[in-house]
Amino acid sequence: MSAVSDTPLDLLIRNVRVEGYGVLVDIAVRGNQVIAIEPGFRCEAVEDFDGDGAFAFGGFVDTHVHLDKACILDRCSICEGTLAEAVRETAGAKVSFTETDVYDRAVQVVEKAISHGTVRMRTFVEVDPRAGFRSFEALKRIRTEYAFAMDIEICAFAQDGITNEPQSLVMLDRALAEGADLVGGCPYTDPDPVRHVDLIFELAVRHGVAIDFHLDFHLDPGNSDLPAVIEATERHGWQGRVAIGHVTNLSAMPLTDVIDIADKLAAAGIALTVLPATDLFLTGRTHDRLVPRGVAPAHVIAKRGVVTSIATNNVMNPFTPFGDASLIRMANLYANVAQLSRNDDVQSVFEMVGRSAARQLGAPYGLAVGSEATIVLLDTVGPVAAVREVGRVLAGWKNGHMSFNNGRTDIRRCTSVRNQVRYRP
Repeated sequence: MSAVSDTPLDLLIRNVRVEGYGVLVDIAVRGNQVIAIEPGFRCEAVEDFDGDGAFAFGGFVDTHVHLDKACILDRCSICEGTLAEAVRETAGAKVSFTETDVYDRAVQVVEKAISHGTVRMRTFVEVDPRAGFRSFEALKRIRTEYAFAMDIEICAFAQDGITNEPQSLVMLDRALAEGADLVGGCPYTDPDPVRHVDLIFELAVRHGVAIDFHLDFHLDPGNSDLPAVIEATERHGWQGRVAIGHVTNLSAMPLTDVIDIADKLAAAGIALTVLPATDLFLTGRTHDRLVPRGVAPAHVIAKRGVVTSIATNNVMNPFTPFGDASLIRMANLYANVAQLSRNDDVQSVFEMVGRSAARQLGAPYGLAVGSEATIVLLDTVGPVAAVREVGRVLAGWKNGHMSFNNGRTDIRRCTSVRNQVRYRP
């Protein structure tokens, strides 16, 4: 039986598929809240949108992006295609970054991400003697100006080390005092990785914030800074507030070792992010055949209780000279690389750019009665099909307000006989 309401709604999205419902339903929104999800909801609405069978969900969540150094291919060289070269080239380029320059480049990526259905994002920003606070100030502006469509959190990040550059520690401390949401470290670029980890934890504890490390970005299973991160997490009681990204050496380990590490991560409450585009591009460069994929098996690790996500990382720079900030494309890439075929595995990949990713950021998520009216429509029948097909993103709303509309695909058939192409056997 259809519902009836005498009070006009702010938004009514009709004829959509929602996970857990076996029929097409309508989503009724008042203010910024979903008040009903059911078929045939009869009510006037200020905005009435026909979803025409699209799949509706809570939107994509990008847990790991570098907005500050996006779109700098025109000022960098890529000769080796290695991590060391990418770090070196970017360090040189960011000396000349201006606040306006960072803002303009970052906005390009943010607007693409919005159009691809991303509703929440964690961006790293390098704060050190070369970058100063210019990139940080630019991203704070973007965080405010694009809040209508996306929640952005900023991670003050030490890309080039700390023990070798003590001034960076002071600058990170200041960034946290002036609006950064969390702090990030990169032990593998520091001469003293263990001390680097300790210093990042000291900052996090002082400011009461979460931590996100770039970690073990290589293919040597015998060389890892992960034990130091696990030990510090447990020592400081920071379980559930630490994430690690890349950890590509997991791809070089036997399955039994991966499972053992996954169990330790789960026990310590440490989340894992894999970055397929960057990890594929930068690893395995010394191999001239049978090149290693270099992508950590997130689907295996997730099954051991670890919160996992798949994210964008870099866009159009020496770390990743490709990209459009599409998370469904990244999910499809991971599923291909991981050689997944079972529906439950593919479903888990969708969760890694949605619900699981939001959990990593400690953010509310989901499309249900009473939830925030943040809704994205995909031109597909559901999450598994979305990953398999790289489902096209149609439209989205943030807190009940439409934030983008890509429109439906419009195929124009030629009806004129004169213009038809005829083929003869």
